[in-house]
Amino acid sequence: MQYVTEILINKPISEVIKNLSSIDNLKHWQAGLTSTSHISGTPNELGAKLKLNYNFGNRKMEIIETITKQNFPNEFHLTYSGKGVRNIQENYFKITDNNSTKWISVNDYQPTKLKMSMMLLLMPRIFKKQTKTYMTNFKNFVENGTSIQNYN
Repeated sequence: MQYVTEILINKPISEVIKNLSSIDNLKHWQAGLTSTSHISGTPNELGAKLKLNYNFGNRKMEIIETITKQNFPNEFHLTYSGKGVRNIQENYFKITDNNSTKWISVNDYQPTKLKMSMMLLLMPRIFKKQTKTYMTNFKNFVENGTSIQNYN
């Protein structure tokens, strides 16, 4: 399942990239994130791996993030591998006329188990909604310093 999500962030691209590339900032905009641990490579560089642990109520999830392309400030591509699914995410950043930043996220969810294949087929809106929520949370954090931790 492929889809594209876009958001306009009213901050310069340098500020957007600075906040996006900080592992410490993930907790401020990724709901459910409980911990991160560096696995290998140089953080934010090609090939770097990070383990992300999430807790969504009774459901715990471990995801391995691998950087597949890092061309700041224009592109940042990652692969997220978890139980039953792989998400190939290509992020593009563009400067707009008013010195804001347009973030375009292209997601390709690939099921690796039958159960996830059915979820992607029957409930694609859940995945799209989560992407939009994370991007909106990030926008609010960068523009206003609003952290989701203040609401959890």
